[in-house]
Amino acid sequence: MILGKIVGEVVSTAKHETHEGIKLLLVRPLDLAARERGAPFVAVDTLGAGIGETVLMTQDGWAAMTAVKRMKAPIDAAVIGIVDSIELSPEAGAGRKS
Repeated sequence: MILGKIVGEVVSTAKHETHEGIKLLLVRPLDLAARERGAPFVAVDTLGAGIGETVLMTQDGWAAMTAVKRMKAPIDAAVIGIVDSIELSPEAGAGRKS
């Protein structure tokens, strides 16, 4: 699982039949201190997440397909949690984000 921030939505009028009715989000990966780390990617939304929210995602195809209950669908990533806060121990060295 990885952390990410929703930075946009993807609208597609033509898509694979298994993606009908699924909201697509543009997500930028974050490190534990909530700093951006890497290029954004597309993930399916399972929870109704919105732009600006920090989310928990899976980037494993099998886990992503299972999260949206669409087996054999071409899905690589899915939002599976909306993060309220992140608290790290002092040993983690990244401080605290709420």
